[in-house]
Amino acid sequence: MSRNATVRLHLWLENDDSMVFGLGRVHLLDMIERHGSLRKAAQAMGMSYRAAWCKLRATERALGVALVEAAGHKRDGCRLTPHGEALRASFRQWFEEVERFALERADGLFPWPVSPFAVLGEGLAPCLACTLPPPALTT
Repeated sequence: MSRNATVRLHLWLENDDSMVFGLGRVHLLDMIERHGSLRKAAQAMGMSYRAAWCKLRATERALGVALVEAAGHKRDGCRLTPHGEALRASFRQWFEEVERFALERADGLFPWPVSPFAVLGEGLAPCLACTLPPPALTT
């Protein structure tokens, strides 16, 4: 093979054939945290406020917990709840562990090098290559 093969994973959690939580929801929570507003988060992701709101509410209903809360007065925006922060962190950890295993396994099975799908740029899904701390420099 002239180029490295790339491992790409699509992981999400379902409930009764409905998507409950995946990288898109992780990204939505990231953008809510960054912008302090669901409307601004949706805008940053290139989606309508209604689409973002529906996705967020569907996940909250399926899980039975609030993922965001008002940041004060109505016009002050919103912030992640402890449940939202914990779910985002747990999903990201699970994704990274599955990706790490997939990379190690592929490296042992295939006769060519494999690498993680490197997602670069703002507003894209996390991946192992983008979320791990940089390697320590040796002197």
